[in-house]
Amino acid sequence: MDPENGDVYWPAVFSAIVVGMATTTARTELTRATCSGAETDAGPGYFPAVARSRDALAHLGPNWFAVVMGTGIVATATVSLPRAVSGLRDFALIVWALAAGLLVLLVVATAAHWIWHPATARTHASNPVMSHFYGAPPMALLTVGAGALLVGKDLIGISAAVDVDWVLWSAGTITGLACAVTIPFLAFTRHRYCPDAAFGGWLMPVVPPMVSATAGTLLVPYTAAGQARETLLAACYAMFGLSLFASLIIITLIWGRLVQHQVGTAAAVPTLWIVLGPLGQSITAANLMGACARLTLPAPYAGVAAGLGLFYGLVTFGFAALWLVVATAVTVRAARQRLPFSLTWWSFTFPVGTLVTGTSALAKVTGLDVMAWTAVGLYIVLLVAWITVFTRTTHGALNGQLLRPPVA
Repeated sequence: MDPENGDVYWPAVFSAIVVGMATTTARTELTRATCSGAETDAGPGYFPAVARSRDALAHLGPNWFAVVMGTGIVATATVSLPRAVSGLRDFALIVWALAAGLLVLLVVATAAHWIWHPATARTHASNPVMSHFYGAPPMALLTVGAGALLVGKDLIGISAAVDVDWVLWSAGTITGLACAVTIPFLAFTRHRYCPDAAFGGWLMPVVPPMVSATAGTLLVPYTAAGQARETLLAACYAMFGLSLFASLIIITLIWGRLVQHQVGTAAAVPTLWIVLGPLGQSITAANLMGACARLTLPAPYAGVAAGLGLFYGLVTFGFAALWLVVATAVTVRAARQRLPFSLTWWSFTFPVGTLVTGTSALAKVTGLDVMAWTAVGLYIVLLVAWITVFTRTTHGALNGQLLRPPVA
């Protein structure tokens, strides 16, 4: 449709990224600049709000899937809370539907990006920073799939929810495992890094198997008893270990970089929160796998698995609390000096959400009020962070700032 003829112009593909684009504003500002004799950017691509779908998608990267991750985890965290509040489940359903819609649209936008800008798309894997964010698409698939079974079933029915979860869990697990192998391989053999290069984004390619382990437990009850169910649970434990040990190595590198080279640029500060992701997700996974063991393993091993989940969770929660305090202090310090907005701000959402689900799992197992209210407190932090980042992302998309080429 043509805005010059009075119609509203909605770039169909780019609406995939965030709700829609204010293209009428772009046309108005372009006309105003032309009438005043002012020069515009070379070519028709970039205005304050990007008016053409092709140009809007020119620099779309896998990091955009963090929007789906951060939105989907809000729904999952909401229904996992150990304290029930009237209306929260309806809220969770709305947020899950939003995450599912964003996932579908982002998949379409990514396909268009590869069709229209194949040269740029191929550079993502060779970029030593952007390549790590290929872990975001698998986790987006897994988060929406888990949400379908936890809350989406209220809308689409349990049968459809199970089918959707199986499809998204399978796709997310396959791509996540591929990412966990491929990106470290590229880092080991092709990418070049400075001594102070380690940052939270390095965790992104190795965390998806941990999310698969967590989401896989939701499918255990819907898997045929016997070999199939036992194999699924065993795979969840294997992926738990894969992700856990890789994450511990990377967290150690991040700690070393912070000690030897300090915090670094303010723009990278939000990525420190990614460390909470594997910590919170592993607490959740360990306890859910322990609960599923009762459906799969014989008596002696089922009890051990449940106990392992509890004690691992409590120990890991302690380190997660330490990192949460340190990351908060560093973020406040950076904010005072100016913390520029970028998509890395979504690091304030998904990692905190996993800590909510992990703490909620511990609260249910232990029955401790302190754990229950800690989960509620973290959930409030998550909500504030999500509303803030979602709003800023929408604004950045509307004015085109987030769609411009990354600064070299």
